[in-house]
Order: sequence, then structure tokens, then C-alpha cells
Amino acid sequence: MLDWTDRHCRYFHRLLSPHARLYTEMVAAPALYYGDAAKHLDFDAAERPLALQLGGSDPAMLAHAARLGARWGYDEINLNCGCPSERVQSGSFGACLMKEPALVADCVRAMREAAPIPVTVKHRIGVDTIEDYGFVRDFVGTVHEAGCDVFIVHARNAILSGLSPKENREIPPLRYEIVHQLKRDFPQCIIVLNGGLTDWPTIEAQLATDIDGVMVGRWAYHQPYRLAEAEARLFGQTTLLPTRRAIIEAMIPYIEKQLRQGVGQGATLRAITRHILGLYHGQPRARLFRQWLSEPRQLERQSVDVLYEALARVEGVAGVDRCDK
Repeated sequence: MLDWTDRHCRYFHRLLSPHARLYTEMVAAPALYYGDAAKHLDFDAAERPLALQLGGSDPAMLAHAARLGARWGYDEINLNCGCPSERVQSGSFGACLMKEPALVADCVRAMREAAPIPVTVKHRIGVDTIEDYGFVRDFVGTVHEAGCDVFIVHARNAILSGLSPKENREIPPLRYEIVHQLKRDFPQCIIVLNGGLTDWPTIEAQLATDIDGVMVGRWAYHQPYRLAEAEARLFGQTTLLPTRRAIIEAMIPYIEKQLRQGVGQGATLRAITRHILGLYHGQPRARLFRQWLSEPRQLERQSVDVLYEALARVEGVAGVDRCDK
């Protein structure tokens, strides 16, 4: 979810679901070693429980990053061993690390020694044409021996050349049975299933099995109200879900605070509203809501009035103008 689940996105998602564990976008360990750590690590306390997802392959740099993450107040450090993009591979990050389980184990040990919070690993079930179960079993076993007890498993192979990241999320076949076999072979570990979870029947069917949890990404991003539904379906909420309007109204004080900090801090109205566009997915007049919050002329105003105006359009109380046609 690189460039997607930034701090504005996470604050919005936390309003929708008080109980889901949120993950940052992947932060490269060298960026924290050489760059502005606060720029990458600052977050609102309301986002917790929150995991810092790291990319890297140098144990010392990852240890430094994990130490910073713990100091900043993150609840978990997650090492990404699943991203297949060439951009990540060039830095020896992501899925290519599955071919070097001993190195991943060294990284996990270094991070665990540096940070007094859980260190977890996200990975695929195979790389390129390697489809033998023994490959991922041995990877998990080696990393588990280094002290990792939580594995988030994207149930597809990662094809490191020839497929785009998007194609890597769609073309390699899903093999949930591999994830379930991992849970049977490592019952002492927490095994979380990722990949292809884009509807409630599939999610609830998987949670009824032996796995310990699920991770959803783009489905929840593009249809964020699903996170509110999760409170009732997965976390036992018995009260009425908040309305979409209530979520926007709860977001307003945060937006006002961010806009006061100024454009120089990356807090523009566009940077925040881009995460909200899917809130009315599937609802009447959702397109009007999206259009108003994407209109450059409106966003340049840097005013929360734009949000109220978008609400008026989706609720059908605004007159028709050029954006409504």
C-alpha cells in the first residue's frame, strides 16, 4: 500500500473501525537512517493500534528503524517480504527476500533486540516458479526460529519479473490451502491470511477455519465503509453503525488542524480527501460526492466547506451545477 495508507488515510480508517489493526505504508529503512525520521514516522495517537511496516535487508539499518518505531510509539514492527515491484527489488526489499531466509532471520533478530515490541513478517507463498510448499514452510520455520511468531501470508506467488505489482495481485493463483497448511505445521504461530479477500462471505468463511486473522488492503481502501461494517461483523459491535455523514463530520476537526499546519507539511485538502472518495461507494449520487472532492477548483480553496458541499450533493440537497451533470 505504498503511497496509499499515509497518516491521513489511517486517521480516517480509524474513525471507521476502532478495533482493526492498521499498518503504515512501507517505509524504507535507509530513509529513516539517512533522512527525516519524523516525516515518515509521525502519526496521531488516535491511529493506534498501529504497525510500522518496514522495507529493507540490512540488519543494522532495520534495527535502527525498529528502535525509532518503538520510540515513536508504534505497537508492532512489520518487515515486508512480499512486495514484488522492481522498485523494491532494486534495494533488495520485499519478496526477493524470501530467497534468503537466513538473512531475514538475521534482520528479525536485530529488530527484536532493538525494539521491545512485536516484530512480524509479511510474505508470499512462493517466488517466481517456486510452488513447492517446502519453500514457504522452510522460510517460515527459519524466521520463526529467530523469534518471529506472527506471519501475514499473501496466498499468491510473487513473480519478480514480467508482471507489474497490479498483475501480481491478480494473475498468480490464490492458494489458500498453503496458508492453512502453514497454520497446521506452526500451530504456535499467528497466521494471518491476505489476498483476494474482497467480500464478506469469503472473509467470514476463512475466519471460520483455523487461521488467526485476515488482512485486507485495496478492498477496504476503495470501499472504506466496509471497515465500519467490520465492527459489527467481526468485533461484536451491537450499536448502530455510524453514518457516512457522521464519519465526515468526525473527520472535520482533524482536517482543520492539518490545514492550519500549512501546505509545507503536506497537509493539503487534496492529500486528505483523496482517501475519502470511496466512502459512498455503491450509494445513490456517490459520483457527485467523488467529483466534488476531486474538483481542482474546489480543492484549491483549502477549506472544510468543500466537505460540507460534497455532503449536500450526495444527500441530494444541492442544486445542479456543472459537476452534477
